Amino acid sequence: MKTHFCIPVSQRRPDALGGRYVLYSVYLDGLLFCRVRYSQLHRWNEQLQRVFGSSLPPFPPKYYLAMTTSMADERRAQLEQYLQNVTADPNVLRSDVFIEFLKLAQLVLSCTQKICTEWLPTASTELEMETSNTFNITAEKAFLDIFLPNGRSVNIEILTSDSAERVLEVVSHKLRLSRELVGYFGLFLIRFYKEGSLSVVKKLADFELPYVSLRSSEVQNCKVGLRKWYLDPAFDSVLMGCRSAVELLYMQAVQDIEKEWIKPTQGQRQELEALQKENNQTKFLQLCQEVQHYGYMQLDPCHCDSPEPGCRAVLSVGNDEINCCITLPDNRTQDVVFQMSRVKCWQVTFLAFLLSSCLKKMVSEKMAKLAAENTEMANT
Repeated sequence: MKTHFCIPVSQRRPDALGGRYVLYSVYLDGLLFCRVRYSQLHRWNEQLQRVFGSSLPPFPPKYYLAMTTSMADERRAQLEQYLQNVTADPNVLRSDVFIEFLKLAQLVLSCTQKICTEWLPTASTELEMETSNTFNITAEKAFLDIFLPNGRSVNIEILTSDSAERVLEVVSHKLRLSRELVGYFGLFLIRFYKEGSLSVVKKLADFELPYVSLRSSEVQNCKVGLRKWYLDPAFDSVLMGCRSAVELLYMQAVQDIEKEWIKPTQGQRQELEALQKENNQTKFLQLCQEVQHYGYMQLDPCHCDSPEPGCRAVLSVGNDEINCCITLPDNRTQDVVFQMSRVKCWQVTFLAFLLSSCLKKMVSEKMAKLAAENTEMANT
């Protein structure tokens, strides 16, 4: 499945030789990720070709004459399509050539924002992937706070070039989370509001640099948070043998109840409060399995035109379904549920990347479960 790269804007800028070039703003999951030139992407594609050959999607051709506005817009769209298609191959996503280019490109964004808001790269500072010191960029030691669902944070020492995958390993080790369970959790960019509410902005991609993403984010009051990253509540059973994992699940369940992301009945709430006072985390989580929307990801409120214009909606995604709680103009509410088994495809808009990430996660979990069942049947 494709990664949510897009190039919504580009800028023409002067170079050191008196000419002009185009700088493309690359967004990942709706947030600015890096700025690159065509020549940099072209050189990166050549390196990928040495590894993956003809399996790569076609790269937009060079123009040897001055580009018109329409040609420039066509190239922008072609580069966007290339980034989306090339990331559809999981082998490319995991390759060193892919990861190192994007890490350096994101580091460049961080350094340019730190040095000068109007920094202009020149021909002499064009991104070269043969050496890691191009742009004279070196990774620095830094400290990063990873926020837990109970409001506490874990301060870890990292390198600014550490990927989300690496940072997750470091914080998991500090929390004494079993190594084999690390993949059930993820790092998220979370926005905190003054009144105490919060919203999940995005799941950080494994190759993304959390330190840089946090500081370059255009969304205010964001922090990097640790949450479980699976949408099938049945996976809780895999983690119950690890005390640290149980504690993390318990923290998140308590937070989700407080934020009203999951909806216990009055009777369930009383039982949960009693178990919480006893600090019986295991039984608390077992009871949560019966609570509506437990294990779901709740998205920010939005507007919709169904069943009539002017409706407000809150989407909760999990357990192979999309639940839409719709508030009608007269303040009546209506729940609409879409089963993932009936969803064949979806189109991503610029504001629905988290929803799409959740849908992809549910699809991958379903495929993994089916593969495991087929293997079990073959062995019987």
